[in-house]
Amino acid sequence: MAFTGGLRSLLPLAVRNLIRFNKLNTSNTSGMAEGYKQANVVILHKSLADNFEKFCRANNGPLPLLYRSKPGDWKCPSLSSNSDIRTDCLQYRIYEYGLCTGTLTSLKEYSDQLKDMVTFYLGCSFSFEKAVQKAGVPVRNIEQKSNVSMYKTDVPCHSVATFCCNLVVTMRPIPEDKLEAVVLATYPLKESHGAPVHIGDAGLLGIQDFSNPDYGDPVQPHPGDVPVFWACGVTGMEAISNCKSPLAFTHSPGCMFITDQKNEDAEAYLKEIPEVHCISQSPLYYSIVSAAAVKRIRDLESLIGIDPGHRGVKHLFCQDQLLKACLSISHARSVLITTGFPTHFNHEPPEENDGPPGAIALATMLQALGKYVVIVTDLRAMNLFKEIIEEAVQQGLLKAPVPLLSYRGDASESALMFLCDDGNVKKPRFDHLIAIERAGMAADGNYYNARKINIKHLVDPIDELFIAARTIPGVTTTGIGDGGNELGMGKVKEAVKKHIKNGDTIACDVEADFTIVAGVSNWGGYAVACSLYILNTCEIHDRYLRKAIGFPRLSQKVAWASALPSVTKEENLLQILRHHGVRSGVTASLEMEVDGLSFYSTHSDMIEKLLGVLH
Repeated sequence: MAFTGGLRSLLPLAVRNLIRFNKLNTSNTSGMAEGYKQANVVILHKSLADNFEKFCRANNGPLPLLYRSKPGDWKCPSLSSNSDIRTDCLQYRIYEYGLCTGTLTSLKEYSDQLKDMVTFYLGCSFSFEKAVQKAGVPVRNIEQKSNVSMYKTDVPCHSVATFCCNLVVTMRPIPEDKLEAVVLATYPLKESHGAPVHIGDAGLLGIQDFSNPDYGDPVQPHPGDVPVFWACGVTGMEAISNCKSPLAFTHSPGCMFITDQKNEDAEAYLKEIPEVHCISQSPLYYSIVSAAAVKRIRDLESLIGIDPGHRGVKHLFCQDQLLKACLSISHARSVLITTGFPTHFNHEPPEENDGPPGAIALATMLQALGKYVVIVTDLRAMNLFKEIIEEAVQQGLLKAPVPLLSYRGDASESALMFLCDDGNVKKPRFDHLIAIERAGMAADGNYYNARKINIKHLVDPIDELFIAARTIPGVTTTGIGDGGNELGMGKVKEAVKKHIKNGDTIACDVEADFTIVAGVSNWGGYAVACSLYILNTCEIHDRYLRKAIGFPRLSQKVAWASALPSVTKEENLLQILRHHGVRSGVTASLEMEVDGLSFYSTHSDMIEKLLGVLH
């Protein structure tokens, strides 16, 4: 007779005995023996065991190794007493040369073959469900008495020898106001997959049909729920399939081995506090970062918010725009930067020196982080920027030349054709667009400097790229400015009109997703470079970026540090700009007096203060 009673409160040994003797009338072990660890199981030939262990170590998010048996050992004394891996899972899968050829409720008939096989016990997300419920977060698959939803992704794991596959994830719908609680509950439980690896739109993981899981059951979200994904031990099944070994066994998805080990107390292991921040609504996407990193970035934002010219810039400030912009940029693979603000319209070149140094600082850090970067500027300024970039590379200010592009907007579809392959919004060339001290279009279609002089004849319509980016899912934009007439400042245009001289005329009408306001635009560029360094040296954020697969990238910290802005770098770059006739602008004047100090001294002091936040 099948047992259908209170499986949640039973001890693991009692549950294993019920499973061993086929006394359970259920299809998965979710919710059983609450508070105790459950394990994914992989059984393969001893000749493959060392490489599979390396594969687990290299991808410990989906494959946290709890125990590796010796060949022919059916017990796991460090995890459980009186257990037998041949009988103690609800259901098993048999793989022959990579193909799943059937399911079984017992492996006893394969006892002879198992003598030369090694069993791997790997952490399971069922283990953390009690901690999640304890934190006041509903677990929909338990509520609905179903298996958890599992999906194959397009995220490749770190390969070892013949073991290679893409990441598999579990999904649980979580109420939006409980996202931080669920991350706090699961982050410390490293042996149960730890914190989520993705929060938001499933398509960003390459999941094509969200309603049709590859494994498990569809779990219905409630209104206001957000899909949250954890690395999944079923990844091991995919690796076994791709390995194509003559014979291997795994548990069936959801049919775990229940151990005698209790989960750790989550709060006792919180070395750092993770925070969750929404960085995109279309598609919906959240990022995770430590509270310590957030505080440092907020300190940077506060530093650059001073108003050296007392022009009313402080009234344009928007809280956490630096943080959200940098989180979005951190996730981007390719970034477009645009700069160039012609203020000296009676000179050749007409450019000011606020903007290009910040753009170069951004490009330097983005290159160090392995991102593809291009700079877009006015066609008339192409030769100037080409020479500036070449000299920056020669002096070591840039690691490598940055591709330089122009945009003229000659046709109605020009912006989409520029931003996407063949104008296809599903194939964007850039994930993020950054404008730093770039002349922005006002409401009347003209471009104005701070003195209300129309400079439209000197400005190409690069604003169109930022407007078109709103129609491309997954592409986000950042505007960096210090006066409100810069590209991207449309978000604060009402404050510009109210608090900035000539604001009614000069206010930029084009919005960016994120608006970084600084006393000097170059400071905003330097702050973004420093923030990206903070994010990528944050272990919590690094793990989320790489989806808990592969190895931490902190070994690259020295290279990233060398890409940070510095007083010496800026001195050299300003010398290059002066050599090419680029002049000081209204806010970047080296002769301007600020509280009794030359502006140059204030500028150098700002860079040192920004760098001081990093240490």
